[in-house]
Amino acid sequence: MPARRSRLVSAAAAGELAAALAALPAELDLPGAFSPDVLAEAQDAASSVPDDPAGAEVEDLRDIEFLTIDPEGSQDLDQALHLSRSATGAALHYAIADVPAFVAPGGAIDAEARRRGQTIYTAGGRIPLHPPRISEDAASLLPDRDRRAFVWRLVLDDGARPTEVTVRRAVVRSRRQWSYAEAQRAIDDGTGPESLLALAWFGPLRAARERERGGASLNVPDVEIIADQDGYRLERRAPLPVEDWNAQVSLLTGMAAARIMLDGGIGILRTMPQAAAADVEVFRTRAAALGLPWPAEVGYGDYLRGLDRDDPAALAVADAAASLFRGAGYAAFDGTPPADATQAAIGAPYAHTTAPLRRLVDRWSLVICEALANGREVPEWARTSLDELPKIMGRTGQLAGRADAASVDRVEAALLTGREGTVFTGTVLGRRGDGARVQLNGPAVTISVAGLGAEPGSTVRLRLQRVDIATGTIDFAALDAPGGTDGR
Repeated sequence: MPARRSRLVSAAAAGELAAALAALPAELDLPGAFSPDVLAEAQDAASSVPDDPAGAEVEDLRDIEFLTIDPEGSQDLDQALHLSRSATGAALHYAIADVPAFVAPGGAIDAEARRRGQTIYTAGGRIPLHPPRISEDAASLLPDRDRRAFVWRLVLDDGARPTEVTVRRAVVRSRRQWSYAEAQRAIDDGTGPESLLALAWFGPLRAARERERGGASLNVPDVEIIADQDGYRLERRAPLPVEDWNAQVSLLTGMAAARIMLDGGIGILRTMPQAAAADVEVFRTRAAALGLPWPAEVGYGDYLRGLDRDDPAALAVADAAASLFRGAGYAAFDGTPPADATQAAIGAPYAHTTAPLRRLVDRWSLVICEALANGREVPEWARTSLDELPKIMGRTGQLAGRADAASVDRVEAALLTGREGTVFTGTVLGRRGDGARVQLNGPAVTISVAGLGAEPGSTVRLRLQRVDIATGTIDFAALDAPGGTDGR
C-alpha cells in the first residue's frame, strides 16, 4: 500500500495545535523533566562505565560489522545486527544496548525509570524513559563508537530456525546507521552490505515459520504524525518489507529469550490469550457478511495476510480482527511458569527483550537471560523486583496509549479546521456503540460517528459539523442523500 498523505495543517490552525499539544503533558499527567539528581547520576554513569574491553568484564566484538536500521533521525538506538549467510543457513549476531551497565539498582535513574515505565510518544515530542545523556548518547548504539551491549548469537538452519543460542556482554562498534528507506533501496539495488542483503533471505523464512506456528500479524497500515519544517500532517502507509524483516529479528530474539527464561524457571513473558471460540465465530460471520469469507482450511494468519488493504471491505475485516488481539499483558514468574505462556499473535512464548532504552521490562529480561545462559545466579535486584513489572508496564502502557491517541485526535482536528460544512466520503470500518467508526477517503483521518447505522465496508457521506483542536473533538453528521462533494 503506497503512502497516503493528508494535507498540511493550515497556518491558521497551526498555532492552536501547538498550544493543544503543549498542554497534553499536563492534561494527562505525563512525566516532566528529569530531576537534577537523575541528570547528575546519568552524567556520572556515562563518564564512568568503561567501553574498553581491557577494563571491563566483557568480550571484544568490535570486529563484527554491526549496523542499525531505524526510523530516520533516531538517536536512541537499542539494536544493531550482523547477519551472515553460511552453507547451512546463517549466523545472526544481535547487539542490544547494555542499559543495565548505566543504571544502578536502587539509584535515582532506576527509581525514575520505574515511575516512567517506557518512552512516551506525542506529536509534541518524545518523553524518554532515560535521560538523553544515556538514551541518546552513552548507551545508544550509534555508529563509529565503541558501545556496551548484550550480544545474542543465533545459529540458524536453512529455514532460519535457531539451532544454537548464546548471550554475552561485549563491546561492539556499529559501522553505519541506516534508515528504513535507505536500507530498502540498498537491498533492492543489491548495493547493501551482507547483513542487509541477507535480511531478504531471513525475513520471508521467518514469516513462513510464523505461519507454521499459527501466528498472525494484523498488519494494519500505520497512521503516523509527520512533523517537519512545513508543519504537521498525517500519513497512512504500509511498512516497507525491510521493516517487517527487521522486526522478525527482534521477534526471534524475544522468542529465544522466553525459552531461556522458561527453561531457567525465572523471568517475565509478554503474553496474549487465544481468542475465545465465540469471538472467532463472530469474526467469521462478519468477514462473510463483508464478502470476504474466511475459509475453514485457511489459517487465521494466512487469511489476514491475504487481504487486499486497498479494498474497503478488507479494511473493515481488519478492524473486526482487532477484537481478537486482546488481553496482552506481562506474566512474571520465579519457579512455576504461567499456565499459558504463549503470546497468541506470535504463536509462541515471547518476551520483550530488545528495546531497553525505551521499555523498562527489557532491562530485566536481558540480565536474567544473560545470567541463565552462562550458568550464573540471576542478580538479586532483578529477582526480587520481578513482581512489580506487570503493574508498572500495564499502567504506563495505558498512559502511552492515551497520549498517542490524544495527539492523533488533535492533529486530525487541526487538519479539518476551517472545513466545517464540507461533505466527505469514507468507509465504515465497524460498529461502535450507537454509531460507527469511519475512515475518511481523504484526509487520512479515522472518526467515530454517533447514530450511524451503515454496515461495515460500506461507503458513506458525512458533513463536518464542528471541530475543536483543544480537545481533539470532531463531529460529523451522516447524509442520506446520494451525491455530494468529496472532502479531499
